[in-house]
Amino acid sequence: MYTVSLSPETDLHIVAADDTQRNAVFEAKVADDQFIEPKDWMPDAYRKTLIRQISQHAHSEIVGMLPEGNWLTRAPSLRRKAILLAKIQDECGHGLYLYSAAETLGISRDDMTEALHQGRAKYSTIFNYPTLTWADMGAIGWLVDGAAILNQVPLQRTSYGPYARAMVRICKEESFHQRQGYESMMVLAQGTEGQRRMAQDALNRWWWPSLMMFGPPDDQSPNSAQSMRWRIKRDSNDALRQKFVDVTVPQAQALGLTIPDPDLKWNETRNAYDYGAIDWAEFHAVVRGEGPVAKERLAARIDAWESNAWVRDAALAHEAKRSQRKAA
Repeated sequence: MYTVSLSPETDLHIVAADDTQRNAVFEAKVADDQFIEPKDWMPDAYRKTLIRQISQHAHSEIVGMLPEGNWLTRAPSLRRKAILLAKIQDECGHGLYLYSAAETLGISRDDMTEALHQGRAKYSTIFNYPTLTWADMGAIGWLVDGAAILNQVPLQRTSYGPYARAMVRICKEESFHQRQGYESMMVLAQGTEGQRRMAQDALNRWWWPSLMMFGPPDDQSPNSAQSMRWRIKRDSNDALRQKFVDVTVPQAQALGLTIPDPDLKWNETRNAYDYGAIDWAEFHAVVRGEGPVAKERLAARIDAWESNAWVRDAALAHEAKRSQRKAA
């Protein structure tokens, strides 16, 4: 057996050459629209971008249960309560799918949760707004889930395989949530004058935050260009926002409700709607944790995690005993 000793400088050259070759294979697979799988080599920046995006997506699904859970005991009928409860259950499942997808990148669920609780990880800014009336449940389903669908359908073709596969079921369920929300708004819009006013008020309050859900303008989004080159994202923020406006305005007209934007008008030349200026100062303030109920949301999430630690401990102890029995 022969041993060849290389200098540190030579070792570095070999590592650099290997990484260059691996990166070329990675870039070729992405360009060819092939999935990158967990065991494949990937650049550190790609891995970090995915962890940031998938964990933020997962956190959003879990935190998004909070404003809906507040209305379970106040739903106007048993049917509405059952629908809302089923939706909350779906959102919990979405979070679990996404945490599992992120874990394939080498980060633990505990680490992701800790990052959220310490403010190092974000979730969708939309959930830092309060839900003031029952109509908000319909508006969230119609507008918020509608915006989420437009964001998430292209993710079924994202370049990372586990993320793309998780999105297939999520998109099906989110589409159902959007239809439920729209049906609820339709009932209110066709109801009493008080119900109609409640529906219009909910639309007024949720319209602009829904437009902000797509993220900052393309020229102010630091990660979009690289994410699109890596096929993590398929569409730009502004393109998705425009599509949302074009799809949603006719839906509001069918309800007999008014979009709260005096600058909204159809542009024959572009074959699309022009819309007013978004308050990006508000958006960045909410991202910084200054939303109307941001502290309340995060405090509720931390309390749920800490007060239910015994459930996780019991589940882990049970799994450990079962593993011991199998090994015996």
